Amino acid sequence: MFISCWSAKGGSGTTVVAATLALLLARSEGEALLVDLAGDAPAVLGLPEPAGPGVAEWLRAVDAPVGGLAGIEVAAGSGLALAPLGAGSLRDVPVERAVLLASLLSRDRRPVVVDCGSRPSGVRGELAGAATTSLLVIRPCYLALRRAVALALRPTAVVLVDEPGRSLGRSDVEAVLGVPVSAVVALDPAVARAVDAGLLASRVPRSLARALRRAA
Repeated sequence: MFISCWSAKGGSGTTVVAATLALLLARSEGEALLVDLAGDAPAVLGLPEPAGPGVAEWLRAVDAPVGGLAGIEVAAGSGLALAPLGAGSLRDVPVERAVLLASLLSRDRRPVVVDCGSRPSGVRGELAGAATTSLLVIRPCYLALRRAVALALRPTAVVLVDEPGRSLGRSDVEAVLGVPVSAVVALDPAVARAVDAGLLASRVPRSLARALRRAA
């Protein structure tokens, strides 16, 4: 299982969705891998910033091992392994390295979730498009939908972050994007509290878990 999470606009909650999906899969399958291409996964999971190399270094290294990311993974609890972003830009990474990483992740024995961040292109776009399930995380607003349509990347499904008072809804999002909404996540203060307190990895809010089990 290879899932990518991405958004067309910042502030959509992509990292929280990706981290929660990975946590749920780790608990149901016994293990899972979260690959962080956006840089915020450690903070969302309540982990200290990893000191060692990360995915960025792995991708840029000419002689990087082709056996997977085991050398850079850190334990994130409850069967979840995290491959952190690391240091440096992803912009200078040769496309063949991104293709290699996508191939390795697709063959990993564990469920894999990749946080591709906002408006993914280059390496992040390659990984977002290569996933078996490519999830667009979006709020039902005109600007976000407009940006999503303008992207070359097409999702296989949508995680809708529902905001009370919006004039657009699930049916509008599905009609504009032409793909199904696989999960509707209600805005819940409990989610923000769990992230702010560094407790998401140990205490996923029930509303978030219920919504995302359908997308996992």
